[in-house]
Parts: sequence; C-alpha cells; structure tokens
Amino acid sequence: QVQLAVSGGGLVQPGGSLRLSCEASGSIFSTNGKGWYRQAPGKERELVAEIDGSGRTNYADSVKGRFTISRNNAKNTVYLQMNSLKPEDTAVYYCKWSVVRDTSWRYFEVWGQGTLVTVSS
Repeated sequence: QVQLAVSGGGLVQPGGSLRLSCEASGSIFSTNGKGWYRQAPGKERELVAEIDGSGRTNYADSVKGRFTISRNNAKNTVYLQMNSLKPEDTAVYYCKWSVVRDTSWRYFEVWGQGTLVTVSS
C-alpha cells in the first residue's frame, strides 16, 4: 500500500504565503503524474496544479503566477508553494499521485488526507 502524508496547511492573511508538502511512503515501483486539488465548501473539487513525469507543469487559471508546484523525487515529495494568497483560495487541499506498485505497470491514483488552508484577515 502507498500512503501520502500532507502537511503545511493553516491560517494565513491575504497576501501571505504557505508551502504544502506531500510525502509518499510504501511500495512504489514507479510514478507518473502528481497534482494538487482543492475543494471549498459547496464547491466542486478542482485541479490546482499538476506536474507530469517529465517535469512539465499545468495550473488552474485562478492560481497562475501565484502558485508553483515542484517535486523532489529523491525524497518522494511534491510541494505546492502558494504566494499572494486570496480568500478565494480557502479550501481543503489534497495531493494525488499516480503510481505503479509492481511490474504489472498498472497505475493507481493515491490521494492524501487533505489539509485545510484558510485565507482570512
């Protein structure tokens, strides 16, 4: 089994910054895409940022220029640096990895537990 441990959420004032971390553990043979999602109360879950196996990134329009996704493969960790935070960024943030657990090369989506980010003055 593969588990993702998420940390870094909290309360921050508008204009502030936070960095979220998502560290994987367990039996991982290979990985592909990694991403961050968020869900605000009464809203649909949305993709915030993703990074593919080649390091290419993609961002939601609402966070472009403010958020940066990065990875450290040696540490099995993906990060989301969030700058210039706005109240509309308030949500529970989840990380998701696509992983291969064995030589069958079957990909599975693994989700972290989520962390709450609250942007408020």
